[in-house]
Amino acid sequence: MPRPILATIHLGALRHNLARVRQAAPDARIWAVAKANAYGHGLEHVFEALRGADGFALLDLSEAQRLRALDWRGPILLLEGCFEARDLELCSRLNLWHVVHCTEQIDWLAAHKTHTPHRVFLKLNSGMNRLGFTPDAFRAAWARLNSLPQVDEISLITHFSDADGERFGQQGLAHQVDAFVATTADLPGERSLCNSAAALRHAPHHPALAADWVRPGIALYGAAPDHPERHPQQHWDLQPAMTLSSRLIGIQQLQAGDSVGYGSTFVAPHAMRLGVVACGYADGYPRHAPGTAEVGTPVLVRGVRTRLVGRVSMDMLTVDLTPVEAAHGPCQLGDEVVLWGRSQHGAVLAVDEVAHAAGTISYELLCAVSPRVPMQVVGT
Repeated sequence: MPRPILATIHLGALRHNLARVRQAAPDARIWAVAKANAYGHGLEHVFEALRGADGFALLDLSEAQRLRALDWRGPILLLEGCFEARDLELCSRLNLWHVVHCTEQIDWLAAHKTHTPHRVFLKLNSGMNRLGFTPDAFRAAWARLNSLPQVDEISLITHFSDADGERFGQQGLAHQVDAFVATTADLPGERSLCNSAAALRHAPHHPALAADWVRPGIALYGAAPDHPERHPQQHWDLQPAMTLSSRLIGIQQLQAGDSVGYGSTFVAPHAMRLGVVACGYADGYPRHAPGTAEVGTPVLVRGVRTRLVGRVSMDMLTVDLTPVEAAHGPCQLGDEVVLWGRSQHGAVLAVDEVAHAAGTISYELLCAVSPRVPMQVVGT
C-alpha cells in the first residue's frame, strides 16, 4: 500500500468560505486570490469551488494559462503585473488584467503593439512600501497611462500593511485609507483595497472600504488572517479547505527517563506510550514545530487532541498517546492522525494553531505541503 499520508481538499469548505467573504462585503466583487498554486491546494483542485468568484488574482503567467485551459473566461488579474516587456504579448492573447506599479511597466506598455487595449490596475504605495507609486508620483503615472492607446480602463489598487490589527485609526488602516482617498480623489476607475483581513475585520464596519473589488486569499482556504487573536472557526466561521492526515505506523512504550528522536529533546517524565506518524519535514510539516516537555504542537489522533513529542524528522514524527487512550482505549497501527484540518471523528484542528506553535503562519504551512504528498478532492 502507499505511504499513509494524504492532503484532502474540501470543495464544500471553499464554497462556504467564499460565501462568508461575500457576507462581509456584500456590495463588492471578489477576486479569488489563487497565487502560489492556490495557497498550496492546487489550482485545478480548487477551481470548481471558487469559480463562483468574479475573478481570479494570481502572480504567474503559467497559472493564468492553466486557468484559461480550465475554460475560465472571466477576469484574471496579475497582482505583480508583468515582469518583462514580452509578458504583455501573453496578456493580450489571454486577455489578462495586470497591475502597473512602476515606470518601467508603463514604458513596456507604451512600446507594446496590440489591437486590444489592456485593462490595468494602477497601484498606489499608500504605506506598505513594497510595490506601487508614491502619492507624489501616482497622478502623473495615471495621466501617462491614460494617454496611451494601449490602455483601456484604469482601475486603482493599494495594499494594507496592518489590516490584521484591531484599530482602524492611525495605528491601523486609517493613514493608508486617507492616503488612497486623497491621492485618487476625482480619478475615474474601480477601486480595490481589501485583502482577507480588511474584508473580514473592517469592511463590515466601514462599507466604503470594500469599494468595487475585495481580494480574499487566506480566508478562502479556511485560515484566519489575524490568528492568534481570532480563531478561523470560532470567530470568522471559516472552514478548513485542506486536511493533512496520516496514520500511526508504530507504537513505542517508554519508561521514565527514556528520550525520543534526534537530539533527545523530549525525555519521558513517566511511563507513557508514543505513536509514530508517517509525516515529516519532507512532507512539508515544519521541522521546528516544538515537541518538548514544556511545549507540544497540537495533533489529533482518533479525533482526540494530543501533542507532538520529540523532534520532527524527515519522514516521521512522534505523538503522545496518553489522552487518546484515556478516551478510547489502546491505539493501534493504522489509527487516524490529523496534522491539521478535520478528523473523520468530527474534531477540527486549525492549521493556524499548528503554525502558531511552530512560530510561523498558516500561509507558510499550506504552501509548503510537499509534492510527494498525494492530494484528493472531496465534495461536489
